[in-house]
Amino acid sequence: MRSPRARLATLVSTLVVVAMLAGCGLVSSSGTFHDARLPDGARPLDGAKLVVTSKSFTEGVLLGKITATYLAAAGASVTDLTGAPGSASSRQAQLNGDADVLWEYTGTGWVNYHNQTETISDPNELWQRVHDIEERDHNLEWLPPANFNDTYAFGASTPTADRLKVRSLSDVAALPIPERTFCVDDEFFSRSDGFIPMLQKYGIPYNDPGGVPSGNVTRMDAGVVYTATAKSAPCNFGMIYTTDGRVKNLKLVVLDDDKQFFLPYSGTAVVRGAIIDRYPQLRTLLGTISEHLTDELMQDLNGRVDIDGEDPADVAYDWLESEKLIQ
Repeated sequence: MRSPRARLATLVSTLVVVAMLAGCGLVSSSGTFHDARLPDGARPLDGAKLVVTSKSFTEGVLLGKITATYLAAAGASVTDLTGAPGSASSRQAQLNGDADVLWEYTGTGWVNYHNQTETISDPNELWQRVHDIEERDHNLEWLPPANFNDTYAFGASTPTADRLKVRSLSDVAALPIPERTFCVDDEFFSRSDGFIPMLQKYGIPYNDPGGVPSGNVTRMDAGVVYTATAKSAPCNFGMIYTTDGRVKNLKLVVLDDDKQFFLPYSGTAVVRGAIIDRYPQLRTLLGTISEHLTDELMQDLNGRVDIDGEDPADVAYDWLESEKLIQ
């Protein structure tokens, strides 16, 4: 629910937005966040001018709104360009110098931006590798990651997980073949780091009479996978994203990837090198946000937008206020 003390902050100037959109292809979201101040009244970013962008999916917009609200509370003049479509436009804006702060994912940096194929299961090692490449090649600083990992996983309804006594993907591999039924979307099915290699890793190869017969796999739209998994029909196990709000809302059990097949996608604040050199206090401020973020929290916040229909700017403000990070 929106705080009664929340006040609408500055709407981004139309001329500024138009100029930036023309320069980098960005499409802004509402361009608004809520006015606030730090609890102690300090303004460590007084005089700073910052542009915060984000990707267009719910979690990206939420992280952008949280960041814009908090940095403005710390005294910065913030231009809000959250909600850029896809990954490319927000990324390109930062590479072009048209945006200063963007939340990224270590797996995205490793696979999509640098075309790496090595699977690094340790999240800190992966972050360090991405950090070093990005600093060297693009003068971008990937700050230490937050405590949430928006990666691929498989889920099951609570009754199904209890009935089959499964809590990990190795438990699934040990089930009788008729119980090894899966719902996946087309993109995940065909990825080189997706469904078929995962089954191979767990010793239950696809379309193998002793593994997972093709008839045990239903391909469907990603959004439908969640409801199908919750109903356990037509599948016992569905591909999910670990921080999706529907995981908690539908009471899905997230199965442990105990053989560490999936690459970590740790959420990380990325800042242009020239900006963080000018305002080194951003490391502390963004680190404060990061240390509060967890998988369960992101499920809650994403659910407030996707399921309850709340505005991301309201959710961001309310959460920051509840954590006493702003007032």
